[in-house]
Amino acid sequence: MSTSATDPVLAVRGLVKRYGQATVLDGVDLDVHEHEVVVLIGSSGSGKSTLLRCANLLEELDDGQVLLDGVDVSDPRVDADRARRAMGIVFQAFNLFPHMSVLDNVTLAPRVVHGVPRGTADDRARDLLSRVGLADKADSYPDRLSGGQQQRVAIARALAYDPRLLLFDEITSALDPELVGEVLALVRELAGQGRTILMATHEMGFAKQVADRVCFLDGGKLVESGPPEQVLGDPTHERTRRFLRRIIDAGRL
Repeated sequence: MSTSATDPVLAVRGLVKRYGQATVLDGVDLDVHEHEVVVLIGSSGSGKSTLLRCANLLEELDDGQVLLDGVDVSDPRVDADRARRAMGIVFQAFNLFPHMSVLDNVTLAPRVVHGVPRGTADDRARDLLSRVGLADKADSYPDRLSGGQQQRVAIARALAYDPRLLLFDEITSALDPELVGEVLALVRELAGQGRTILMATHEMGFAKQVADRVCFLDGGKLVESGPPEQVLGDPTHERTRRFLRRIIDAGRL
C-alpha cells in the first residue's frame, strides 16, 4: 500500500488478538493522526495494553492489520524491526538496564541498532536528558533515581531515535502518587510540541486536559471514541457511563 498525505500515522484495522480461548481484542479499528494525542481508557483487562503491544508488533495478530503511514507493517513480509524503530514505546515498568548508566541506557539503541556514532549519540542523549530535567543524572545508575526519574529516563530513551509515534502504556501506574505529576507534565510537554501519541492511562483528569480524542475499550471492543469533553462528560454508550460512574465514585474524575 502506498503512503499518502492523508494517511494516519497509525491505522489499526479489524484487529483481533486471542490468548488461548480468550479473545482480548475483538475487531478493533483505530486511527492516530499526525500531531494527535489519543488516550485509551477502560478497566484493567479491557485490552488497552494488548492494543499497544500489537501496534508495536510485540504481539502476533490473529487477524487484522497494523498500518504505519499507510504501509501494512503487520504483513509477515515486512521487516518488523524496522517498523518498530519508527515507534517509541514506554511501559509501566521502567525496563532500564541496572548495570548501565543513565546515559548508556539512552544511547544503547541508537548506537547498537541504528549505528549512530558514540559521540553523536551521547550529544543527543544529553540534550534529551536536559529536556526531561535530568541533565545532572547522566552518569548515575537507575537504582540511584526515584521512580519518576526512571520513567523520565525511559521516555528520553524512547525519544532517542526521534520516532514517528510514541506509545505509552500506563506509564504512571507503578509510581508513587507524588511522582505521577512529574511524568504527566513531561507527556503534556511532548503533546504541546506536536508529538503523535497513543497512550493508555487511568489518569482521567490528565486525559481530559491533554487528549485530542479519548477511546473507551471494554471487553476487547472499542465502544466509544470522541473528544474528551464528549466521551468523559457526555458519553453516548451505557457501558461508558457505567465505567465513568465507577471512576467518579472512586474520586478519580
